[in-house]
Amino acid sequence: MPQPLTSPAPENSVARLDAIAQARQGLLAGRTGEGGLVSPWVARSWQRCLQQGLAPDRLAEFDLISPSHARHTFDDNAHLVQTAKPLLENLGRAVVNTGYFVILTNQHGVVVDVNGPIDRSDRRADLITRIGTDLSEQRVGTTAIGTALTEQQTVWLHRGEHFFSDTAAYSCAGAPVYGPTGACVGMLDLTAIDAIERPELTHLVTHVAGKIGNALVLAQAHRLLLRLNWPGNALGSDADGLLCLDADGWITGANPMARQMVSGLQGVERVHATEVFGLPLHLLFDAARRGHHTLEIPLWTGLILHAMAVARVNLPTPYEAAPLGATGLKDMETAMIYKAVDQARGNVAQAAQALGISRATVYRKLASKLRP
Repeated sequence: MPQPLTSPAPENSVARLDAIAQARQGLLAGRTGEGGLVSPWVARSWQRCLQQGLAPDRLAEFDLISPSHARHTFDDNAHLVQTAKPLLENLGRAVVNTGYFVILTNQHGVVVDVNGPIDRSDRRADLITRIGTDLSEQRVGTTAIGTALTEQQTVWLHRGEHFFSDTAAYSCAGAPVYGPTGACVGMLDLTAIDAIERPELTHLVTHVAGKIGNALVLAQAHRLLLRLNWPGNALGSDADGLLCLDADGWITGANPMARQMVSGLQGVERVHATEVFGLPLHLLFDAARRGHHTLEIPLWTGLILHAMAVARVNLPTPYEAAPLGATGLKDMETAMIYKAVDQARGNVAQAAQALGISRATVYRKLASKLRP
């Protein structure tokens, strides 16, 4: 196994550990004013541990879950493990020379997979990397795993920031993993023992946790994938919002970036594309069917996104444009706008130019047609 690279400790490393020790002593003694010496989420985790009746000098319990619980856990997380495995292998290779190794837990902090240079002869490494070990905050106190799951954000913990005295050898970065529904489905962790502080690993663990979440979204059953980004940003990278639609236009999955871009997806179990996009549904499918993937998508909020429409399979034409023979002046006008946008393959600016009207008018007419 390659030997970890070593480098001089930062000049402030001793001062940093002293500050952690001072904050720990003060908070555990009830002097909350000293909590500013550590990150706020660390102080909150310490307080939760104390409220649970945990004592910092007690030995941490790295217990395996029961066999029956383990069977359910492994069955429930088989898809997560399978989807994440190639990404964990790449992450393990990325950190092989640092002394850090990879831990993946479910949403309750139970270890479901590991990777990287794990020294099984070191009991401290072996205990926390056994599949089925409960590393939740309730069992092992403040760690990146329990804290990231509770705080729902990426965290970095170094040495004495852990709650139990016998876990002060660990340094770890942790980031939550989100599934297609927006719920947290697990936690990705990088841990080392007796290591120098490397808070830059928070960027790496966040990046890979996001890639796992994206892979889970892409694995979700869908007929059409929309890759979303703001105008001016290139499409096709990990920075894209990912949103999946079924054949009827219902949203079946979205990654956190898409949920930040598109309002109306948070906390809603079933959302139709027409409830968030001010664009006829058939244009989204036509963009993919015709092989012309990029289009502008107006949101009901007034914002505009750029999108790349990608069909999962060869699409028929389930959505037809509004007929030109529609009766009534208003219907004929709307039909002409539909046809122009359809012929422009979703390019609203081009359609507006062809019709001699503004883009705002095109959006307004389409919106009035789609609104109930």
